[in-house]
Amino acid sequence: MKELKHITIENYLNQSGKTKTINLSYQTFGLPLHKGPIVLVNHALTGNSQVCGENGWWNDLIGENKCIDTNFYTILAFDSPGNGFDENPEHLIEDYQNYTAKDIAKIFALGLEQLEINTLFAIIGGSVGGGIAWELAVLKPNLAKHIIPIATDWKATDWLIANCHIQDAILNNSKVPLKDARMHAMTLYRTPESFKDKFERSKKNINKYNVESWLNYHGKALTERFQLSAYKMMNQILKTIDVTHNREAFLDVATTINSTINIITINSDLFFKASENWETYLSLKPIKENITIGEIKSIHGHDAFLIEYNQLSKLLKPIFETTNKTHKKQSSYNLKSI
Repeated sequence: MKELKHITIENYLNQSGKTKTINLSYQTFGLPLHKGPIVLVNHALTGNSQVCGENGWWNDLIGENKCIDTNFYTILAFDSPGNGFDENPEHLIEDYQNYTAKDIAKIFALGLEQLEINTLFAIIGGSVGGGIAWELAVLKPNLAKHIIPIATDWKATDWLIANCHIQDAILNNSKVPLKDARMHAMTLYRTPESFKDKFERSKKNINKYNVESWLNYHGKALTERFQLSAYKMMNQILKTIDVTHNREAFLDVATTINSTINIITINSDLFFKASENWETYLSLKPIKENITIGEIKSIHGHDAFLIEYNQLSKLLKPIFETTNKTHKKQSSYNLKSI
């Protein structure tokens, strides 16, 4: 069940010079705000603030006694403005082309200010959510102890921009835009090897392959739970990830980030290529000591961050468990002192 809370950001001036009052919805899980280390979770393109609990899309990673333990951490998740999760049509954003990933990061930062949050233990996000984590880290270099961008990058590559352009064309020209755009996107989120492993050219009936039925299912399912303007908005945000926009070169920008950067990439990702992430790591490592990289090995491509939970948990465990153990030791010591 959704337990949405709301923040109103008056007269937000976006990157295009347009002013709009923004409604920012959010949810919290685990410890109450300001009662424990705060982890900000940024959702992916069709995701939302329901990161754990009933119908939580990251339940395998976040929850009681999970890798990110809600017995110890406060989980905060904003809904990207315009994603439609609060089901209020007045909060949808029709002029989506006037917004960028940097706008979303700025809106999140303003939301944090209203919640009187000055420091975060971590900002974590997959895909476009990870891109927003990069944007926040540059916007607020001292905000988080860790930033954890997963299956993403600090910029949209030409390949990504090209596919977002195709998505936008489908969303604006198709007779069934949500279904068609989702089917196209699913072929990018997986790999030929993943499809072969899952379907082996099997057929549902004499005229239809199972891979076709699977794509139709995902297209229909998204149509039933998502809104067209929300998809357009999130696709625009994905296309505009770029921490260097109107700033200096990447190395100059990235070295201002005081957070430890923990990059997690996927070897088979066709959307955000692993080679781009390794290039980022190798270019930054000589000038920034607090940067790490981990790689998920999978045939499932971009979606592996939502499939390979054992590998993802293993890569994240050193970050979240160390702090958890330290807290438990301190609690035990304080208890004995009492």
